[in-house]
Amino acid sequence: MNRAASPLLELKSISKRYGATVALSDVSFELRPGEVCGLLGENGAGKSTLVKTLSGVVKPDRGEILIRGAEFRPSDVVDARARGVSTAFQELSLVPTLSVAVNLFLPRPGVNKLGLVSTRTLEREAEQILSDHRVTDISPATRVEDLPLGLRQKIEIVRALTYNPAVLLLDEPTAALSDREWLFALIDSVIGKGTSVLYISHKLDEIRRLCRRCLILRNGRKVLDSEIAALSDNEIFSNMAGRSAVEIFMRSTSAIRREAPSLLEVSALHAPGVNDVSFALKPGEILGMAGLEGQGQSALFKVLSGLTASDKGAIRIHGKLARIGSPRGARAHGLVLVPEERKSEGLFTDLSTAANISLPVIDRATSFGLIDRKAERLLIDTVTPRVSLAEGYLPMGIGALSGGNQQKAILARALLAGPKCLLLFDPTRGVDVGAKQAIYEMMRNFALEGGAILFYSTELDELVGVCDRCLVLYQGAIAGELAEGEMSQDRILSLASGQAGSRGHKAMQVEAA
Repeated sequence: MNRAASPLLELKSISKRYGATVALSDVSFELRPGEVCGLLGENGAGKSTLVKTLSGVVKPDRGEILIRGAEFRPSDVVDARARGVSTAFQELSLVPTLSVAVNLFLPRPGVNKLGLVSTRTLEREAEQILSDHRVTDISPATRVEDLPLGLRQKIEIVRALTYNPAVLLLDEPTAALSDREWLFALIDSVIGKGTSVLYISHKLDEIRRLCRRCLILRNGRKVLDSEIAALSDNEIFSNMAGRSAVEIFMRSTSAIRREAPSLLEVSALHAPGVNDVSFALKPGEILGMAGLEGQGQSALFKVLSGLTASDKGAIRIHGKLARIGSPRGARAHGLVLVPEERKSEGLFTDLSTAANISLPVIDRATSFGLIDRKAERLLIDTVTPRVSLAEGYLPMGIGALSGGNQQKAILARALLAGPKCLLLFDPTRGVDVGAKQAIYEMMRNFALEGGAILFYSTELDELVGVCDRCLVLYQGAIAGELAEGEMSQDRILSLASGQAGSRGHKAMQVEAA
């Protein structure tokens, strides 16, 4: 970075309000060519609004944005890209039913002399783009919906880079990405060409690895603009939260009811991507599940939640065979899924937060086809305190909420469905320290009440800190099981990589017997 160079991007007193809610208040900062600047803040701090403002999604109420000294007021995302600002969004903006090639060239794929889109040409050009960005494991002809989330995240990032932006906005880019070094190498390459990067992440190791400087937002205001090396982790958390907020896990005395019959039993389960999986889950237990990308974890959760049929095997709830043919059937048996992808799998973005929460039980608040809003609110109020979701968010459109508050709403909806067993698939992905603590507390309280949790996470330290024991998947099968005292990030990773350095699942079953 050339510190003597003129700013490439300047924000001057940017403010944005949604009714009584102040999303941004008088935010000013600048980026210089070749700089990577971290943007930090709790959920609801204003980060998403700031990214949307720079991306052309949201128009500020007042303030000025300049690119190379010229006024920057994009009308939409396409206009922002044309003016030099490109964004890789956390909540992916890809069209899942279209191919990778078409997505890379949206919204204006090239046409031939007849005005038609040549699929062969698009795929050839897309293959070159992917190769240029060191992506060799994705076919341009593949539909995006057929890719795992981590590869979809790669496509989102590559598409943002194809516009050769002056300013690149990366919003939680590694939340679903298994290969961080791939991204870091690309960032090193683009800043070498003078591109400025605004890097939004809750992962401090990434901020310290990539950024010389960081900005911290709190309640819509900029509270800190500092060299990252001058700050301790606790100083960063304190500025984000306005209090000391060093991340801890909700480890406490185990809530497992060991003498009780198993709540959930899975026996010799087979399905596409799932190979002879067996395990049992006691009331009060939080059972962790780990696995590198594409090792069967998503397939297993889909079978348990009724999204995919099993080929053979059995699922029992409280000892009784459960025939699960749909998500509704899974919920009837007490299995409730919090899905992997908030935006496409968990939210109804055209509805309010309250409506998103009350959906599973709205019939309880309905008479003669009309919703009794007071009755609906009484139902909602039974679960929102359990996930620390502020009541001020309930009337707002859920799309206007931060990622962490959206996730709290999804968890509240899951609790309102009356689950016996929660299936949590990476529920803390892309949320801040404060929201993580609220999720951990909800999990522990649910277990104390006798519920069971199957908890997949990409954060290995989270599994070690939260779970009573952990199963590790490799190639669709359980490669090993680690008890509480045996869990460590190294041992989990060893099993997840298919190495034989830890005891196998069958050996541990014999010992337990």
